[in-house]
Amino acid sequence: MTPSFAEVESQARLLTAEERARLAEIVLETLQETPLAEVASAWDKEIESRVAAYDRGETQTHAAEDVFAEARRLAR
Repeated sequence: MTPSFAEVESQARLLTAEERARLAEIVLETLQETPLAEVASAWDKEIESRVAAYDRGETQTHAAEDVFAEARRLAR
């Protein structure tokens, strides 16, 4: 027999804060079209690709000072 919402809620309130946080993550994943693990994996691959392109000298870079100065200029 499937537990009622009230029963599930009651049980969830007995969990530790860490367990409730993990439960919330799991429930939220069920509402998303693409599971978070797949998104994280895709980002890992993208990061690896960008780092490799940087290491090969294929990307244009900018000094942090220049980037921050431009950001301050645009924020005015």
